[in-house]
Amino acid sequence: VELVESGGGLVQTGGSLRLSCVASVSIFNAMGWYRQAPGNRRELVASISRGGIRNYSDSAKGRFTISRDNAKNTVYLQMNNLKPEDTAVYYCVSDWNIRAVLSDSPQYWGQGTQVTVSS
Repeated sequence: VELVESGGGLVQTGGSLRLSCVASVSIFNAMGWYRQAPGNRRELVASISRGGIRNYSDSAKGRFTISRDNAKNTVYLQMNNLKPEDTAVYYCVSDWNIRAVLSDSPQYWGQGTQVTVSS
Protein backbone atom coordinates (compact mmCIF):
# COMPACT_ATOMS: atom_id res chain seq x y z
CA VAL A 1 0.00 0.00 0.00
CA GLU A 2 1.39 3.36 -0.99
CA LEU A 3 0.22 6.52 0.76
CA VAL A 4 0.68 9.85 -0.99
CA GLU A 5 0.15 13.09 0.92
CA SER A 6 -0.54 16.50 -0.52
CA GLY A 7 -1.80 19.87 0.61
CA GLY A 8 1.10 21.09 2.70
CA GLY A 9 2.60 24.52 2.26
CA LEU A 10 3.29 27.89 3.81
CA VAL A 11 0.50 29.68 5.63
CA GLN A 12 0.27 32.57 8.05
CA THR A 13 -0.76 32.24 11.67
CA GLY A 14 -4.50 31.78 11.88
CA GLY A 15 -4.74 30.32 8.41
CA SER A 16 -5.99 26.94 7.26
CA LEU A 17 -4.75 24.01 5.25
CA ARG A 18 -6.28 20.72 4.23
CA LEU A 19 -3.98 17.76 3.90
CA SER A 20 -5.00 14.80 1.75
CA CYS A 21 -3.67 11.27 1.72
CA VAL A 22 -4.53 8.93 -1.12
CA ALA A 23 -3.94 5.20 -0.80
CA SER A 24 -2.82 3.25 -3.84
CA VAL A 25 -5.31 0.48 -3.29
CA SER A 26 -8.75 0.21 -1.82
CA ILE A 27 -8.28 -0.18 1.90
CA PHE A 28 -10.42 -0.04 4.95
CA ASN A 29 -7.79 0.51 7.57
CA ALA A 30 -7.39 2.68 10.57
CA MET A 31 -5.72 5.89 9.44
CA GLY A 32 -3.85 8.68 11.11
CA TRP A 33 -1.65 11.72 10.81
CA TYR A 34 1.67 12.09 12.59
CA ARG A 35 3.93 15.10 12.55
CA GLN A 36 7.55 15.75 13.36
CA ALA A 37 9.34 19.05 13.72
CA PRO A 38 13.15 19.35 13.76
CA GLY A 39 14.51 18.39 17.14
CA ASN A 40 11.14 17.09 18.33
CA ARG A 41 9.87 13.59 18.70
CA ARG A 42 7.20 12.38 16.34
CA GLU A 43 3.66 12.82 17.63
CA LEU A 44 0.26 11.54 16.64
CA VAL A 45 -1.99 14.42 15.69
CA ALA A 46 -5.21 12.62 14.77
CA SER A 47 -6.52 9.17 14.02
CA ILE A 48 -9.67 7.58 12.70
CA SER A 49 -10.57 3.95 13.21
CA ARG A 50 -12.17 1.65 10.67
CA GLY A 51 -15.44 2.33 12.42
CA GLY A 52 -14.98 6.10 12.21
CA ILE A 53 -13.97 6.82 15.79
CA ARG A 54 -11.73 9.87 15.89
CA ASN A 55 -9.02 10.81 18.33
CA TYR A 56 -6.97 13.98 18.54
CA SER A 57 -3.93 15.18 20.39
CA ASP A 58 -4.55 17.94 22.90
CA SER A 59 -2.87 20.43 20.60
CA ALA A 60 -5.16 19.48 17.71
CA LYS A 61 -8.49 19.36 19.53
CA GLY A 62 -10.87 22.07 18.40
CA ARG A 63 -8.69 23.08 15.46
CA PHE A 64 -8.07 19.95 13.37
CA THR A 65 -10.55 17.52 11.87
CA ILE A 66 -9.73 14.13 10.43
CA SER A 67 -12.10 12.54 7.95
CA ARG A 68 -12.09 9.77 5.39
CA ASP A 69 -13.71 9.01 2.07
CA ASN A 70 -13.49 5.27 1.56
CA ALA A 71 -14.85 5.51 -1.98
CA LYS A 72 -11.84 7.66 -2.89
CA ASN A 73 -9.32 5.79 -0.72
CA THR A 74 -8.55 9.15 0.86
CA VAL A 75 -8.14 10.55 4.34
CA TYR A 76 -8.08 14.26 5.08
CA LEU A 77 -6.79 16.50 7.82
CA GLN A 78 -8.45 19.89 7.93
CA MET A 79 -6.31 22.26 9.97
CA ASN A 80 -7.72 25.59 11.08
CA ASN A 81 -6.34 28.42 13.20
CA LEU A 82 -2.81 27.27 12.52
CA LYS A 83 -0.01 28.31 14.82
CA PRO A 84 3.77 28.47 14.33
CA GLU A 85 4.14 25.45 16.61
CA ASP A 86 2.18 23.41 14.06
CA THR A 87 5.14 23.70 11.71
CA ALA A 88 6.33 20.17 10.94
CA VAL A 89 6.42 17.42 8.38
CA TYR A 90 3.07 15.65 8.44
CA TYR A 91 2.88 11.94 7.71
CA CYS A 92 -0.15 9.89 6.76
CA VAL A 93 -0.22 6.40 8.27
CA SER A 94 -2.35 3.31 7.90
CA ASP A 95 -2.74 -0.04 9.58
CA TRP A 96 -5.45 -2.65 9.94
CA ASN A 97 -5.15 -2.29 13.71
CA ILE A 98 -5.96 1.08 15.30
CA ARG A 99 -3.64 0.22 18.18
CA ALA A 100 -0.70 0.22 15.79
CA VAL A 101 -1.73 3.65 14.55
CA LEU A 102 -2.03 4.94 18.09
CA SER A 103 1.32 3.51 19.20
CA ASP A 104 3.62 4.89 16.50
CA SER A 105 3.92 1.51 14.80
CA PRO A 106 1.59 1.50 11.79
CA GLN A 107 2.58 -0.66 8.87
CA TYR A 108 2.26 1.97 6.17
CA TRP A 109 3.69 5.49 6.05
CA GLY A 110 3.51 8.24 3.49
CA GLN A 111 6.53 10.26 2.46
CA GLY A 112 5.41 13.34 4.37
CA THR A 113 4.31 16.83 3.46
CA GLN A 114 5.78 20.01 4.92
CA VAL A 115 3.55 22.45 6.75
CA THR A 116 5.08 25.79 7.67
CA VAL A 117 3.19 28.40 9.66
CA SER A 118 4.70 31.86 9.71
CA SER A 119 4.21 34.23 12.62
